[in-house]
Amino acid sequence: MGGVVTPAFEALDVVRTYQMEGVEVRALRGVSLRIDQGEFVAILGPSGSGKSTLMHLLGCLDRPTTGTLNIGGRDVAKLTDGELAELRNTTIGFVFQSFHLLARTSARENVGLPLVYRGTSRTERRRRAAAALETVGLGHRLDHRPSQLSGGEQQRVAIARALVGDPQVVLADEPTGNLDTKTGHEVMDLLTRLNEEQGVAVVLVTHEPDVAERARRQIHIRDGLVETDTGVPE
Repeated sequence: MGGVVTPAFEALDVVRTYQMEGVEVRALRGVSLRIDQGEFVAILGPSGSGKSTLMHLLGCLDRPTTGTLNIGGRDVAKLTDGELAELRNTTIGFVFQSFHLLARTSARENVGLPLVYRGTSRTERRRRAAAALETVGLGHRLDHRPSQLSGGEQQRVAIARALVGDPQVVLADEPTGNLDTKTGHEVMDLLTRLNEEQGVAVVLVTHEPDVAERARRQIHIRDGLVETDTGVPE
């Protein structure tokens, strides 16, 4: 018998409110969910549902107003800003719809960027970045800048950047949103393979049902609450 596995994320009655022009907006109104390590989860919802707010909280980019959010067994409310940044850098890899690559920087340097904040040596950064690019099928594009790459290749660079720090979780925000259908399928194939072969948990936000169907579990958010969840872990 193995020991108790710490969930990747565990939220209990999480509320997030914002003040907008003097009006209180409740983006999340009491979300409770658990996502285990190694899961592949899609979070769906219409615009304004709260799914992006939830993604920001899971990514340690924000904190709940009330409720408890544990990431890797740590209560984010009890962490300093520095500890939160460290948790974000060592535990989570991010993939964005618009890639967020540095335009004048090579693929290898873009991928190695998260390691700069860890104080990793340049030689080691270059080695690990090359290995991550090899993993996503871009070992032959190390020195190409984003403008020299297709949209699909740029998203693969972004995925390699997310992987370079050996994260427990990859958070992907509309990862196929700027890609044509065929390229979007290829990116989803890659995320699926990484989840199955490397055991990296993947949590993606999408409004596209066909993309969400690739995940083994779908969580629907509406009006700041979990509306349905197809696979609550035991």
